[in-house]
This record gives sequence, C-alpha cells and structure tokens, in this order.
Amino acid sequence: METRIVRQVQTMPTNAQQRPSSELRRAQAVTGYLFVLPTTVLYLTFVLAPVIVTMILAFAYYDPMMGSQWVGFENFTRFFTEPRSLQILWNTLRFAAFAVTFNVAIGLILALALNRTMPGWMLYFFRLAFFLPVIIAAAFVSIVWTYFYGDDLGVINYYLRLIGIPGQRWLTDANWAMTSIVIMDVWKNTGFFMIIFIAALQGVPKNILEAAVMDGTPAWRQFFRIILPYISPVVFFCIVYASIGALQVFESIVILTQGGPGDATRSLSILIVEEGFGSYQIGYAAAISVVMTVIILIITAIQQIVSRKWVQQ
Repeated sequence: METRIVRQVQTMPTNAQQRPSSELRRAQAVTGYLFVLPTTVLYLTFVLAPVIVTMILAFAYYDPMMGSQWVGFENFTRFFTEPRSLQILWNTLRFAAFAVTFNVAIGLILALALNRTMPGWMLYFFRLAFFLPVIIAAAFVSIVWTYFYGDDLGVINYYLRLIGIPGQRWLTDANWAMTSIVIMDVWKNTGFFMIIFIAALQGVPKNILEAAVMDGTPAWRQFFRIILPYISPVVFFCIVYASIGALQVFESIVILTQGGPGDATRSLSILIVEEGFGSYQIGYAAAISVVMTVIILIITAIQQIVSRKWVQQ
C-alpha cells in the first residue's frame, strides 16, 4: 500500500510537468506558423499562382474580351515552326553563350590579377572600379552606352576616327548590334563575378601554393592543377547564375536597340512582352514563357550533369 502511494506521488509531478511542456510547444508551433504565414501567402499569390495560370494559358487562346478557348499544343507548334520565333530563340541562346563565357572568364582573370600583394589603396580602388557598374541599374547603364555607341557623335567612334579607323554603326548594323550588347553586358556584370572569385581564391590553401612555388611549378600549372579544382564549385555556381540571367535579358536590349535592327537582337523576353501586351496574344506569350522556362531548366540540368565530372567535391 505504501509503495503504491509513493508511485502515485512520484508520477504526479511528471504529469504536471508534461502539460506545460506540451502547451509551450503548441504555442511555439503556432507562433512559428504565424511568422511563416505572410511569406507563404505572398509566395502563393505572386509566384505559384501566376506559374499555374501561365501553364494553363499556354494551352489556350485567350482574348481579354471574348474569354479563353482550349487549343492544345497549337501555341507551341506555332513557336517552333515560325522562322521569326526560331531566329529570336537563336538570338537568346547566342547572347547567353557569349555573355556567360566572357563574364565568367574575365571575372576570373580580374580576380587572379587582384588576388595578390599590393598597396591597400590600390587594391580597394581596383575592386571598387570593377564592381561599381554592378550596383548601377541596367537601364541607366544602357542609356549611358547609347552615347558611347552613337554613329556620328558616339564616344567610341570619335576615338576610332582619331586613330584613323572608320567608325562603326554599333547599334544599327545587324553584324555589330549583338556584339555591342554583349560588350555592355560584360562591362556591367563582370565585376560581380570578380568579387565572388576573389572570395573563392582566398580560400585556396596557401601552404599548397607555397609548396608548388618551392618545387618550381609554373604558374599555369598551379592554376589548372591546384587553384581551379579548389574553386570549381564557385565556377559552376557562376556559370549557372550567369546563364539564368542571360537567358532572361530584356531591358538592356530594349533601351539600346529595341530588338533591332529587324530582329537581330530581339530576345525571348522581349517577344513575350510584345505578344502578350502588344498583340494581346496572351496564350502564345504564355507558351513562350513555358518554353523559356524549360530551356533554362534543361541548360541547368546539363550543367549539373557535366559538373559531376569536373567539380571538386
């Protein structure tokens, strides 16, 4: 009897302690859900819902006045059979290839050049000089570069004529327009990748590099055998990041060339805006958006597969 009473006395505080503990956990869970709720509502409203609506509209013909009509794959068939849309797709892929290559390569070269011993003021000056264009809006940069690329009064043609080279029609010649946009894009964005690569280079073990120098290893071999394997995950991130941004290029082309001359520099993003808000072909514009999204996913997946062979884990 005494033993039973003792057991009851011992269990009573335990049950009393469990109740406040469970209530505290419940209160913490409710508080956590309340904190997450605004972000969840915003995500569902402005991200997930538009994605679902876009995928539905891609298979329909939508008229703001007459409503929608299901057309199946007709919008996608139109995109992949029209020479104009295929030309614009090629423009986008070509721009992405050149922009990604030069942004990442030049950013890495600048990082290697600045990742060395030099006076502090000089180091910060060069880093700021190359990174400053990154924080300027693309629209402002594009407006400034229109004055650089002007045919008659442009800054670039002015200096070319001073040294006896005839000026070029940078933005009005189909052979030069895309090159001009790539040059401006590299000038603006390469500083971003430079800063990322500088941070990655500072993580390379110094003792390994010092040992390589003592062994007389050439600088190019140090880069390909030591430095590049260590920073390969960062290189992969920069390639993926630059690819996604380049495939969605919009404002710089609109301001510099409006997609011209003709369709020489028109991108998929510009085509989506023109078809959706200019011609009110909302279903067709939604189909182009889906195609662009799929292209980005495919390119990213290919990069992921390729990275397994050369990215140092």
